[in-house]
Amino acid sequence: MAVKPQGIRVEIFDQSYSLRSDSDEQYTRDLARSVDETMRSIGEKTHTYDSLRLAVLAALHFADECERLRERHARLETAVMEKTARCSEALDAALQKAG
Repeated sequence: MAVKPQGIRVEIFDQSYSLRSDSDEQYTRDLARSVDETMRSIGEKTHTYDSLRLAVLAALHFADECERLRERHARLETAVMEKTARCSEALDAALQKAG
């Protein structure tokens, strides 16, 4: 039986939102808190308090963070693949030498 999404009420930048999520309630609350904190931080730095503008700037912030993590993940994945290939080659060479 599929789990029904649960209703969660959160506040982001002094606005209340009713969300439905398959995720854990605390996880959803933590995400909302992160968005709220980011919007407030950007608002303080830019002296902008228009919620739509801050939401777009926060979205750009999160998109940038996500893209940087994707790039880092790709670099790490490449490094792991290269090291795995070198280890495999070394193991093959050791087995051929022993055999």
